[in-house]
Amino acid sequence: MDTARKEIEALIPHRQPFLFVDRIISCDKTTITTEKTFAADLAFYAGHYPDNPITPGVILSEAIFQSGALLIAKTAEKEEIATGVPVLTRITSAKYKRSVFPGEQIAITVSLKEKVANVWFLKGVIKKEGKTAVQIEFACTLAAKP
Repeated sequence: MDTARKEIEALIPHRQPFLFVDRIISCDKTTITTEKTFAADLAFYAGHYPDNPITPGVILSEAIFQSGALLIAKTAEKEEIATGVPVLTRITSAKYKRSVFPGEQIAITVSLKEKVANVWFLKGVIKKEGKTAVQIEFACTLAAKP
């Protein structure tokens, strides 16, 4: 396992085959940028438009949500993250503008819009070749760890 994946797995509970962030490019108190390349041999491509496979929107959305969870994990107060795990609570809006095909790399940027009590309001954008592919506004909170 490479060091990028070790860092990600230390911060969020997602694992293969349902981990959709390859590495963290940058992170500050309000914004994280991550990267993902979708390998052509991923199982979902066999059934999602098999003659012209595209990455499902739900998978692209999940890549944004996982990046948001990473931002929360890296910036939340130590006592908050010690007792909770980031979970999705709301999708305010979602726009899918460009398809992502097998083998393509995406850049995922998630920014904090506002934090109210223990709720993070976030905006995520996926860019492919510098152009917006997906935009989602969503909210997360910390659920108790089992």
